[in-house]
Amino acid sequence: MPEPLNSPTVPLLVTTDLPPDTDLAEFGRIVADAVRILACEEGVSYEGFLRGGVFWLDPPRPGGPGAAPVAAGELRFAALIGHLSVPGMRATPREVAAHAREVITRAVAARYGDLGSPAAVLAIRAEDVGERTPPSAVAVTTGGEGGAAAEPAVRAYA
Repeated sequence: MPEPLNSPTVPLLVTTDLPPDTDLAEFGRIVADAVRILACEEGVSYEGFLRGGVFWLDPPRPGGPGAAPVAAGELRFAALIGHLSVPGMRATPREVAAHAREVITRAVAARYGDLGSPAAVLAIRAEDVGERTPPSAVAVTTGGEGGAAAEPAVRAYA
């Protein structure tokens, strides 16, 4: 069993299906705001900080003359890849991901409703954050009192 880390920083992948007209920056802010407070066992909470990028995993459906119409209720696959830091927490990456999964799935469901399956939240390799985040990703950072910020990525988080 891995040793718990003090103040862990865990590379995360969050994926979910979303309506095709979803604002990716808003989705990123929802995820980043969700991890601001991670409630753990025994009623102890820790402040979390997420820095990453959000993007569509699937290409947009072509539109225009001759294109097949988008089916009502058809969803697109979105992802957020980044690093979640939790100062003061003593936990394994798996435990951090489990606490993040709980708050992220709840926040996504609260905003978008039941889309068929909950958001997937996984701990990944640190190298995957830089290697798998496309240049077109929208940068997302957990903010202070005003909440999360989202803007076109400059790849500074890679």
